Amino acid sequence: MKYFLFILFLSSAYLANAQERTLYISPDGYDEWPGTEARPLKSLEGARDKIRELKESITFTDTIRILVKPGQYRLMNSFVLKPEDSGTPSAPIVYEAIDGKNTAFSGGMEIKGFREIENGLWVAHVPEVNYWNWTFDQLYVNGKRATRAKSPNTGYFHIKDIWENVWVQGNGRSPEKAQQVVVTKDEATKQLNSMNSNEIENVVMTAFHKWNITKRHIDKYENDTIYTSGQGMKPWNQWKENQRYILENYLGALDTPGEWFLDRDGTLYYQPFPDEQIATATVIAPVVEQLVRIEGNAAQGEFVHDVTFKNLNFEHVAYVLPKSGFEPYQAAITIDAAIELNGAKNIDFLNCQLSHTGGYGLWLNQGVSDCEVKHSYFHDLGAGGIRIGELAIRDEDNLQTHSNIIDNNIITSGGFEFAPGVGVLIGQSAYNQVMHNDIGDFRYTGVSVGWVWGYTPSPAKGNKIKYNHIHHIGWGVLSDMSGVYTLGISEGTEVSNNHIHHIYAYDYGGWGLYTDEGSSHILMENNLVHHTKTGGFHQHYGRENILRNNIFAFSKMYQLQATRVEDHLSFSFTNNIVIYNEGVLFQGPWEKMQVSLDRNLYWKTNGPIQFKGGDLASWRKNGYDKKSVIMDPLFKDPFHGDFTFGRLRAAKKIGFKPFDYSTYGVYGSEEWKEKAELPKETLEAFDKLYE
Repeated sequence: MKYFLFILFLSSAYLANAQERTLYISPDGYDEWPGTEARPLKSLEGARDKIRELKESITFTDTIRILVKPGQYRLMNSFVLKPEDSGTPSAPIVYEAIDGKNTAFSGGMEIKGFREIENGLWVAHVPEVNYWNWTFDQLYVNGKRATRAKSPNTGYFHIKDIWENVWVQGNGRSPEKAQQVVVTKDEATKQLNSMNSNEIENVVMTAFHKWNITKRHIDKYENDTIYTSGQGMKPWNQWKENQRYILENYLGALDTPGEWFLDRDGTLYYQPFPDEQIATATVIAPVVEQLVRIEGNAAQGEFVHDVTFKNLNFEHVAYVLPKSGFEPYQAAITIDAAIELNGAKNIDFLNCQLSHTGGYGLWLNQGVSDCEVKHSYFHDLGAGGIRIGELAIRDEDNLQTHSNIIDNNIITSGGFEFAPGVGVLIGQSAYNQVMHNDIGDFRYTGVSVGWVWGYTPSPAKGNKIKYNHIHHIGWGVLSDMSGVYTLGISEGTEVSNNHIHHIYAYDYGGWGLYTDEGSSHILMENNLVHHTKTGGFHQHYGRENILRNNIFAFSKMYQLQATRVEDHLSFSFTNNIVIYNEGVLFQGPWEKMQVSLDRNLYWKTNGPIQFKGGDLASWRKNGYDKKSVIMDPLFKDPFHGDFTFGRLRAAKKIGFKPFDYSTYGVYGSEEWKEKAELPKETLEAFDKLYE
């Protein structure tokens, strides 16, 4: 008892002595000043270095709070934190904006001096292109991403013929280096004939494959033929006849408002929208490729820890396509992020904003655990939003990334530079929680979990994907994608209580829930999935997944799909409701598969249901759906998106437990929820895909 009272006394004394030290940053400050409110510092680096000095003179039981005054801050280099810049659990270091709405850290440079020339074009000389040997692939005008001059303006060119000259044979399934020869079939490409070799080498060709892209510089163009070189074609994503591609970054393609072009001499051309004024326009080109880097040394057990970023806005992050181009990697996995963490613990991003990037937004890379990203806004992203984990499987505990929380964030509008970018991508990482987020307006997949194809051991286990609103994914750009996508053995992983809708692929594979190669031991329940192109659910192949108490509604082509027949239980599908008015109910060899189907409700609103060509009685002869029913589920107004029950009579027949999907997605103030709503014109454009 005496020992306990002594410990209590020490704890009380510790708390009594704990203080808060405050430093200030202002655009009008100087890093040589002490950091008081009257004499503030000027930069994040200045505050970091001042903290290092303070640590030498104070007992580190004090929270150190860096208050950032309103204003625009230009980052010339990445802001880097190392292990010596850590706080403690009881005394964290907090970088916080006083007024987040009017405070931003920009990695860009404003371009001025525009003048108007013929055809209404604006033109400015950017001397830094020559002084710094600098170029940029993104441009932002009045806070919006401008389009680098491209052709065609809408839609695609198509390959007439294609072959490959192998230069270096690789050890894998594709050549290490090769040249692709593309015969064009569109008249518009012939404008390339008038270019000299230097102009041709500036042109970028983007070819669209099944689930990814290749982005390349052009070697030459002659006789209606494009020559481009890099790695050899992947056998799973061949370049083929009639395949789509676009061309960009040449003056001849500058023919539409909102487009821009930068030549090698530093002359920047921009075609304005009618309401843009040359005297008042703000034009920003990104310079810095990473805004924040957390650099611990996980291998040595040296972590950056107990640091919080609060109310901070980060914007204008560069990505410049290298001469080697971008090869077709799933989920744009080789593209870096604006903010990257390595060797980090208890790093929090609270109420922050990140926008206008060339690549991914935030990456919790190697050896990152117990970090939180909450109530933050990621938008206008070149690739995807948040990445967790890496590609490699790490045996050492310190190198593993795990147990991070992504909660109540808006992650929207991505894939503008790299269409395969994913809203939230979990690689070789376990026990993460992705909950109550709004994820929308991406070109590939909303949430992707796992990075092992097949049944070999996978670290991606115990992940929770719950209470998210995932919507308007695909845009008809790529195929083989979904609202939530999984890979590999994933014991303990849950994909539950999500509202997933409007998933539209270019060709095949616009699914709501997609258990791809080797997905196993995953629970999917209480999800509402509707308005997909090729199915509410698809399993390529996997083992013993559980789908129960979900609603699948109004897919265009198929409602439920399965592909590979295996000699084990692939999945169980019970207590689910399936309602539709077009397409077929089951696609694939269901009658040959080992699946458990029972106590489901099926309803077609405009006619009888075909169970693989027969009625329910013949379907039951396969051993399926013995206690399932064909009944109207009695939703209040499903055709207008209301899937609440008018009556529960039908739901009770199958033991369905109603869930309140209005609680899915972000929570908090009405202002925060409204921010997640996509613009009306975006929704209307997406709906046209379903016409």
